[in-house]
Amino acid sequence: MTEIVKIHIINIDFLGNIFCVFLLLPVIVVEEYMNKFSEDKYISKQIVKRLPRYYRFLGELKDKGVERISSTDLSTIMNVTASQIRQDLNKFGGFGQQGYGYNVNSLHKEIGRILGIDTPHNMVMIGAGNLCKAIMHYRSFPRYGFHIIGAFDICPEKIGTVINGITVMSMDELEPFIRTHKADIAVVTVPTSAATEVLERLSKTDIKGVWNFAHVDYTMPNNIQIENVHLSESLMILSYNIADVSKGN
Repeated sequence: MTEIVKIHIINIDFLGNIFCVFLLLPVIVVEEYMNKFSEDKYISKQIVKRLPRYYRFLGELKDKGVERISSTDLSTIMNVTASQIRQDLNKFGGFGQQGYGYNVNSLHKEIGRILGIDTPHNMVMIGAGNLCKAIMHYRSFPRYGFHIIGAFDICPEKIGTVINGITVMSMDELEPFIRTHKADIAVVTVPTSAATEVLERLSKTDIKGVWNFAHVDYTMPNNIQIENVHLSESLMILSYNIADVSKGN
């Protein structure tokens, strides 16, 4: 007899986390969509977190030459119910036509506008360790308009080294660089002990969003969005699911 084994998967979506930097609060969602189409002005965090998945799957369909798709077919691909897809998209105007479905190219473009990636974003890395190097070598960022333009560290041994074509600079140059190069996203990969000081410095710059990998839950001023990412928490969830299956639940 063949034994059926359940395997749990935790999917980590780097791009989804970056998108959430700008969409964590309802006020950040593109207002023209809200004012024009939705009587309910509130957009939940769960809807926001699903938008990057819609964008990614629609992009894959577009690359395959698919011109239109129904909510039912899209739900099968994404493992989300068709009614959930319709409810989510109706918050921004619906975009679909009864009996036709969704135009893949048009919907992909509109979700891109809602996510704010129709305009390029300049990113700076703070903390030039191994995690920084991994993020800087992630090839999909430029495709979605996220461009890493600078990297900074306090360690003399790292300053002047080159990561994926970018020379690591001293932290003394951070604020002038952000101002001169119009960087709008900061990616923080420093140790916990240095995180608070770095985040306080960023709060006084023109940065619009922070992707924080330091093990600190920090609150930025209202004009700066922050996404705190704890990789160990995903592993803990995976560990729980494995243990839960082992108990026969």
